[in-house]
Amino acid sequence: MPPSRARATTALALLLLATTACTAAEREPTPAPHSPPVSRQVRQLRLPLDAYASTVAETHLVEDAQDILIRRCMNELDMEWKTLPPVDPQDTKPPNLRRYGVDETAAVRSGYHPRPDPPSVVRRNRAWDERDALPAEVQQAAYGRSGNGGCLKAAQHQLVGDTAPPDDHAFNQLTGTALETSRRTPEVRDVLSKWHACMAKAGFDYPDPYAAAGNKRWETTETTPAERATARTDMACQKSTKLVKVWAAAETHVQHRLIRQNADRLHEAKACKDRWLAAARRVLNHEDD
Repeated sequence: MPPSRARATTALALLLLATTACTAAEREPTPAPHSPPVSRQVRQLRLPLDAYASTVAETHLVEDAQDILIRRCMNELDMEWKTLPPVDPQDTKPPNLRRYGVDETAAVRSGYHPRPDPPSVVRRNRAWDERDALPAEVQQAAYGRSGNGGCLKAAQHQLVGDTAPPDDHAFNQLTGTALETSRRTPEVRDVLSKWHACMAKAGFDYPDPYAAAGNKRWETTETTPAERATARTDMACQKSTKLVKVWAAAETHVQHRLIRQNADRLHEAKACKDRWLAAARRVLNHEDD
């Protein structure tokens, strides 16, 4: 099993899925050539802790550099190695998608269901699946018996020596704390109360956007009219109450405080991430020469 696998969700997204239950029925991902664009508000939403986490695009960058070095190592062993297909930059999701609830453009078309993966993401995920099916001797040469050895270990050492791979543990822990802490602030409790009242006027009884998105009624293969109607009302109430703006402002204050309290830990994590990114860029830039 390959040890690194940057799927469509980041570590933050996985954390939020577990926290908010914003999930839909499992199904085989299919390409979405005309997937609706993410709203400007979500695309521009940035929080202070974002600077300390690896984005999906950055994880892809490191994977791509490692892949080049793994291919060279495998070729020396007289084995072929197909590098992962690239993901179009416009196909990577912004870091805070659905952090405070459903995105506007998604609500209109797909309700609370996740956006279908665009073609470049589907191609990369399929390439990972193909690696899972490689012959045992090829996988062992690439990843060793432990999954962290073989040509992968050699590639990582060539990249950054003994520097450990980027670890988002500190970020994941603090961003979860920030979300829950900000949720309990007076201003966020007030805006959630207004959102609840707005939804109630339309006949929907949910305490917050997470509860609306996590309704088990939406665990269907296809989006239902009832789900789209709920999501559209949800989005309208978010806009009328300025929920995202208020919540993001409150969480920004919380995150700044957490950053000050965990400065050494976060600085070390960011320095590690930056070293890996710089090394990966050198490999990729040289490959293009």
